Amino acid sequence: MIVQRLDHVNIITDRLAETARFYAELLDLEERDAPPPLTPQNARWMYDAGGQAILHLNALDCPRAFERTVSPGAETGAIHHVALRCADFAVVKARLDARGADYEVNEIAAIGLTQIFTADPNNVLLELNFFAS
Repeated sequence: MIVQRLDHVNIITDRLAETARFYAELLDLEERDAPPPLTPQNARWMYDAGGQAILHLNALDCPRAFERTVSPGAETGAIHHVALRCADFAVVKARLDARGADYEVNEIAAIGLTQIFTADPNNVLLELNFFAS
């Protein structure tokens, strides 16, 4: 198989600090500096518990290897959502409630899956998946 796993999702934002804080507070992702020549002012990478940078958050003025037009805050074009496998449904739900965030819960009993759909500060739709153990 050629594809081994999803490497990361890149989000271009005009709210870099707010977006990094959202993912750190809601999903316990660790915020770190991106490698040079990127700076803490134009890029933040969000790491999972295994040390993988799964989200690359870039400011509008961040240098990019491939340039294309983006509209922070607009719906995400052809990408409908980003799905993340998560743990601790009750904790995440409580954090969303504390933020006053809009979200929807969906149950797929046939496969033991509970989902939360919510949007980040850039209107990127997240599908947070919690499988029964």
